[in-house]
Amino acid sequence: MSRMQNKTFNCEKELTLFVIGGKWKMLILWYLGKEGTKRFGELKALIPGITQRMLVNQLRELEEDLIVHREVYPVVPPKVEYSLTEYGESLMPILDAMYEWGKHYIESVVEPQENIK
Repeated sequence: MSRMQNKTFNCEKELTLFVIGGKWKMLILWYLGKEGTKRFGELKALIPGITQRMLVNQLRELEEDLIVHREVYPVVPPKVEYSLTEYGESLMPILDAMYEWGKHYIESVVEPQENIK
């Protein structure tokens, strides 16, 4: 876990956000958790707007933090699959709660404000 070396976290919440924070990581985790193992191209297709480079970087960080498992198969052309580790699976209740909160917030706050305009 070299990403953690020389990092100081003031609390556990800060560490959690360091590991899963950012624009794309939660979407990657959501699809792997809800739809199961995916190949790189499948993930790229599921996340419009993410660049190939950014997806590679995000997957590498998640793999380095032991959240995502990368399986390389010795075939030609190369086949690589991504899945959640046990730590990654343990994040799913948190992501489910965030989904429910966002859904409720849109229905209760965002949509009523749009109707006022």
